[in-house]
Amino acid sequence: MTDSVFLMVNGERREVHAAPGKPLLTVLRNDLGLNGPKFGCGLGECGACTVLLDGKAARSCVVRVETAAACASVVTLEGLSSDGSDPVQKAFIKAQAAQCGYCLNGMVMTVKAFLDAVPDPDEAALKEALRYNLCRCGTHVEIMKAACIAAGLVKGEP
Repeated sequence: MTDSVFLMVNGERREVHAAPGKPLLTVLRNDLGLNGPKFGCGLGECGACTVLLDGKAARSCVVRVETAAACASVVTLEGLSSDGSDPVQKAFIKAQAAQCGYCLNGMVMTVKAFLDAVPDPDEAALKEALRYNLCRCGTHVEIMKAACIAAGLVKGEP
């Protein structure tokens, strides 16, 4: 049995038909065609599926669609900017912080949420924020460099 559910995704009100309990990740990818969030572990452990729910990082593989519908906004990687103007996206490009790119969605979205909440962190705070995001390729050094660059861009540094 499916229900009609309304979500505010990337600034647009979207209607989907989903069974209660269906993971938000499945709705985003299969029903709305948004491929930024990735299926990694399905347990909320790896971070590849991270989205912003009302500005806070959330693992969409373990968030039920009806929970997301109760939120004012869902933002995916596609919703940050279409022209690469978001400071976090700019930083990840500048630092060349991707290898396979599978974890990148979670890294970018986690850094985005963290910098929105803590605009002037030190490197230790950035490391702690990314602690539970997994990268199997081993680009942690580049990812940390990107996070530090993003923090500088948010503060207005060139």
